[in-house]
Amino acid sequence: MTIEIVDVRRAAERGVTRIGWLNSRHSFSFGDYYDPAHMGFRALRVINDDVVEPGQGFGTHPHRDMEILSFVVEGELEHRDSLGTGSVIRPGEAQRMSAGTGILHSEFNPSRAHEVRFLQVWIEPARRGLPPGYEQRRFEQPPGDPVLVASPDGRDGSLTIHQDVLVWRTVLAAGDETTAQIEAERFAWLQLVRGSVTAHGLELAEGDGLAVRGPGGLALKAGAGGAELILFDLA
Repeated sequence: MTIEIVDVRRAAERGVTRIGWLNSRHSFSFGDYYDPAHMGFRALRVINDDVVEPGQGFGTHPHRDMEILSFVVEGELEHRDSLGTGSVIRPGEAQRMSAGTGILHSEFNPSRAHEVRFLQVWIEPARRGLPPGYEQRRFEQPPGDPVLVASPDGRDGSLTIHQDVLVWRTVLAAGDETTAQIEAERFAWLQLVRGSVTAHGLELAEGDGLAVRGPGGLALKAGAGGAELILFDLA
């Protein structure tokens, strides 16, 4: 059987929030942006592509019952939370925050000269009422090789996420090819972070998203400028 395309989410079709210090693009409904056709995909609830101006950020605010992943693309992001965590997230690192029964946190661009661009991802947990938790890790990224960033059991040094989701990050040089295998009864969401890629014959550009259903192999080939992508393998 061949893989089935479920949805193509073009970057230009995403929701937009602009409030002076923040330029945010929403793949799914979020905040004041509401699109009943894009409320999430399986357990994947939010993909926000945020650019924050120097010296600005999100003040302390609460979350509950959500698994939150952050990936810094450019710049640095300072994090503080009610668990006592204080850290700076940089490109090549990933952060997992389990909101569980409740957590307060803030996100801030500590630079006085440069923007920070980061992806914030929300995934609904398998069950509610979990204890809040935090992890942050740097991942070596061999060119062309998918790296497991998050999994339900923390396998291979990945972050532990409380849902049946595997999160893979891949960086491809110009012309590189790879295939993501999606098993039967599973789905995947591909988010193109940078560059361009041909996926199952479709041309995808920065910010585009692609939803597919298995079983089958999702063939990927990077464009002339290479590509950086995140793939969510979902139940």
